[in-house]
Amino acid sequence: MIEASTFLRRALLADAIFSGVAALGFTFGASAFARLFNLPDMLLLEAGLFLIAYTGLVGWLASRASVARALVLLVVIGNAAWTVGSIALLLSGAVSPNLAGELMVVAQAIATGVFAELQYVGLRRSASAAAA
Repeated sequence: MIEASTFLRRALLADAIFSGVAALGFTFGASAFARLFNLPDMLLLEAGLFLIAYTGLVGWLASRASVARALVLLVVIGNAAWTVGSIALLLSGAVSPNLAGELMVVAQAIATGVFAELQYVGLRRSASAAAA
């Protein structure tokens, strides 16, 4: 366990808020977003359902003064994988989103990558604080 820096806790909280909004939108509005972005509604629904659980985990981590380093590292790696996977999905040809869909996928991939970086920096700051 490490003492979570304020920076790490804020980065996790921002991720939880962003993911929570996406979870609600994709879970309860999958069909509407599917039409808007020309993406499969099941893809959006499944992403939304996953994000509900993810939001709970990240929100819980953000609320803790002490966190398991490995669990935060798992979130960082997961965010990095989501970023790479999102871009790979677009390049794979498995989906054919319209311009709005492409922009949405790229924007959320960038945001997720930024969260990964911020959380990694926060984790390093937390580890440094624990060692001092």
